[in-house]
Amino acid sequence: MSVHKKEIKRVTTHVLQAMKARKEKIAMLTAYDYSTARILDEAKIDVLLVGDSASNVMAGHETTLPITLDQMIYHASSVIRAVKRSLVVVDIPFGAYQGNSKIALDSAIRIMKESGAHSVKMEGGAEIRESIERVLSAGVPVMGHLGLTPQSIYKFGTYSVRAKEEAEAQKLIADAKLLEEIGCFAIVLEKIPASLGKKVSEILTIPTIGIGAGVNCDGQVLVTHDMLGITKDFNPRFIRRYLDLFDNIKGAVQHYIQDVKSEDFPSKDEQY
Repeated sequence: MSVHKKEIKRVTTHVLQAMKARKEKIAMLTAYDYSTARILDEAKIDVLLVGDSASNVMAGHETTLPITLDQMIYHASSVIRAVKRSLVVVDIPFGAYQGNSKIALDSAIRIMKESGAHSVKMEGGAEIRESIERVLSAGVPVMGHLGLTPQSIYKFGTYSVRAKEEAEAQKLIADAKLLEEIGCFAIVLEKIPASLGKKVSEILTIPTIGIGAGVNCDGQVLVTHDMLGITKDFNPRFIRRYLDLFDNIKGAVQHYIQDVKSEDFPSKDEQY
């Protein structure tokens, strides 16, 4: 008798934990608007990240630093309205949690109350422990983020691979253990050697989500605009482009312009 796998009605932090336990990989993508989130949710993506990468792909900024808490809440609210299945994680933006756990708590509560999001993500390890603990104490689920932490780009000075040196690798392992210990439900590992991604994933009981961290992480995340080929100029090794929407959309628009100018559009069937 065949056993049908139970259909997941809603992905929760508990579901992600169970997926890791049965070695089922977790698929995660970014979303910043209603229309895109609806497509991704209907495709049965497990996790949607309302990333501060909206600062880059939606607003055209060079870094993730300029995006504000109000803007993140706007994007998160748009995504939440579309979602029926996926777990929605929202980045707390730069300046809204570092160095002050009271501000961190206020930021997390605003995101949860005003957008209806399911959880938040915070970049960093031991140095933001107090902020993470305070957010967790209010019952807000927290996803961690280690390795290349884009909010710290001016400290690193480069977007190159992190934790190649032994000392930084050991700190990352210690930070990962700490995040698990204090109660984070998952950790994003960004741009670290695949061997370290494997090691951390094996040490932890909570899921790891890799971006440029190798196949042995418990899941993977990409920026949707990169995966669909909407972005053109950003080409790190870890991106796989599943479509070339930049050229496809550009071609469709050029076709439309041509039809308008030649009076081919609208036709008799397309007018009243």
